[in-house]
Amino acid sequence: MFSWVSKDARRKKEPELFQTVAEGLRQLYAQKLLPLEEHYRFHEFHSPALEDADFDNKPMVLLVGQYSTGKTTFIRHLIEQDFPGMRIGPEPTTDSFIAVMHGPTEGVVPGNALVVDPRRPFRKLNAFGNAFLNRFMCAQLPNPVLDSISIIDTPGILSGEKQRISRGYDFAAVLEWFAERVDRIILLFDAHKLDISDEFSEVIKALKNHEDKIRVVLNKADQIETQQLMRVYGALMWSLGKIINTPEVVRVYIGSFWSHPLLIPDNRKLFEAEEQDLFKDIQSLPRNAALRKLNDLIKRARLAKVHAYIISSLKKEMPNVFGKESKKKELVNNLGEIYQKIEREHQISPGDFPSLRKMQELLQTQDFSKFQALKPKLLDTVDDMLANDIARLMVMVRQEESQMPSQAVKGGAFDGTMNGPFGHGYGEGAGEGIDDVEWVVGKDKPTYDEIFYTLSPVNGKITGANAKKEMVKSKLPNTVLGKIWKLADVDKDGLLDDEEFALANHLIKVKLEGHELPADLPPHLIPPSKRRHE
Repeated sequence: MFSWVSKDARRKKEPELFQTVAEGLRQLYAQKLLPLEEHYRFHEFHSPALEDADFDNKPMVLLVGQYSTGKTTFIRHLIEQDFPGMRIGPEPTTDSFIAVMHGPTEGVVPGNALVVDPRRPFRKLNAFGNAFLNRFMCAQLPNPVLDSISIIDTPGILSGEKQRISRGYDFAAVLEWFAERVDRIILLFDAHKLDISDEFSEVIKALKNHEDKIRVVLNKADQIETQQLMRVYGALMWSLGKIINTPEVVRVYIGSFWSHPLLIPDNRKLFEAEEQDLFKDIQSLPRNAALRKLNDLIKRARLAKVHAYIISSLKKEMPNVFGKESKKKELVNNLGEIYQKIEREHQISPGDFPSLRKMQELLQTQDFSKFQALKPKLLDTVDDMLANDIARLMVMVRQEESQMPSQAVKGGAFDGTMNGPFGHGYGEGAGEGIDDVEWVVGKDKPTYDEIFYTLSPVNGKITGANAKKEMVKSKLPNTVLGKIWKLADVDKDGLLDDEEFALANHLIKVKLEGHELPADLPPHLIPPSKRRHE
């Protein structure tokens, strides 16, 4: 009699049974979203059904770029090791999609074998046929970088209609399939050839709904002078602005991503800082993998809901007996008006709708009489998932992240800049003098002492008010000067002696030179007289 009560209670308890976020996403998809997708033929229009491997796989990085922009060399630079099937050259050498993944031994798994392996997230790629599968392989090897991430190398994008057609498969559609499943998309450009071919433009447009995953790398930047580099960077931003129609500026990393000496070393510090930023971004992928999968499932659920409304609206407009074909043509031509009607009736954002042109093309081959009418129960289930279950999983994501704070990509090029004197910023800013025997502030102390003795010291110390008169001359904000005061007042007595005053001035100089202040005073900056009390 009151069976609905027990069902509702059971549904509310269900998320608490999930052991991991991946398990929760898998169950929510199978139980709540998949029935809606199947009922309204979502997989024929947008994306194949997700499988267990899609929820369990490691984060993936997709490299995309025109030929000879350094995609394969970039992978070689990251893992510091050759991988099976690797070919590098100035001409279009990589003619295959290569999934570079971790494995106990070095070897190559061909595409046809790869798409029947249930442990790999590639089973649905068999829809692209043999022309693609013959150009797809997995290079597996034991490598510490690949313990945490997998990298997808792609064929160089060509220019000209002939090369595009001769591929034998829909290149942009394959990249779109990968884009839905990867955690990061890196577009590589060569500083010497910035022209964006028609095929590359088509590819970037295919990545339209994944702007949050896209990072741009301007590679081989060490081969041009600083003045030319600024012009090239400006030209690249202008070109991208015409294709990626978003108000936000895409993040572009400038550098030379290989292990050879820099040809023009003028911008070495810039390249080091950019490489460090990109490495940090890639290293964060394992920690954010669960959140990315959660985000992608939400995007998929929103699209599935809109798709259900579109299909049910078309079904509702179809006649029962006569004139079906002419009505179908009319509905396809007027699909834009149907979009607007659904948008108004269900308060759906225009950004949630699929591409109008693509949807019209797909509908041409469909039998509208087989479409299903609106089934509110299926939509209510998905709404409940988005409103309640996803919110509980968000809490689990944060818990998993806090339990694995050190989860980051290690090995290969990532280890080279982490510690030691070649770490980014080592011996600069607050780190200056870290290996010196003498106190680094000492060399400028005579200058600071002259100022110190004009500030009326009492018993060898000046008050905060007197110190402030001198420190504000730097024009730094009070928040920064307050932090410098806390770092310089080593003995915490609210006064500064000559060494502490010299230290405060040194830290002001560090900040004025564009470096960040340390959270705590490094041991090498502690004044010599204060070290004796340590």
